[in-house]
Amino acid sequence: MTQLTGFRKDRTGSYIEKDPQSYLDYSIDWSDWIPQDDQIATSTWRIETISGDTAPLTTDQNIKNSSTSVNTVWLDAGTAGKNYEVTNQITTDNGLTDERYFRVFVKNRSA
Repeated sequence: MTQLTGFRKDRTGSYIEKDPQSYLDYSIDWSDWIPQDDQIATSTWRIETISGDTAPLTTDQNIKNSSTSVNTVWLDAGTAGKNYEVTNQITTDNGLTDERYFRVFVKNRSA
């Protein structure tokens, strides 16, 4: 199973809490899914669009880590109280394709 380090889980799946002011990186480790003789060739990140959202969650970078099986995305902004679905789709050198997602719950952490 694909690893999501530092994430919480509920009945819907994996999620993480993020402050709207934070600019942080989040990673998906695909090493348990990708065969040993294969590696990630392409990676695409998508962030769910929420209608009427005035400060949506955004990304300006996609990083494929040097480990060949971990993908990282940098996330910025987001509206407090909103849940966003962030999806990573990969294709391997051997042509395997899959996607995983996690949710980001944006929550004000400062008092």
